[in-house]
Amino acid sequence: MAARKRFPFEESITKLEALVERMENGNLSLEESLKTFEEGINLTRECQQALKTAEQKVKLLIEKNNGVEEAPFTPEPEDD
Repeated sequence: MAARKRFPFEESITKLEALVERMENGNLSLEESLKTFEEGINLTRECQQALKTAEQKVKLLIEKNNGVEEAPFTPEPEDD
């Protein structure tokens, strides 16, 4: 199995957005759509893994023995 090229998280998100836009345009053949979809799934998995890794690092950094306790994140509502 060939090694997969790794992209930085932000670049992967940008590439994923471009793939979605290409698919939404509806100008791809079935074969191109499947290939694009597969690429999108792979990028999504890589992004999910990157987020999981980052979450684990944050948890390690805020351990209770350092005087900081973990608390759930509650995002502020977005203004539209």
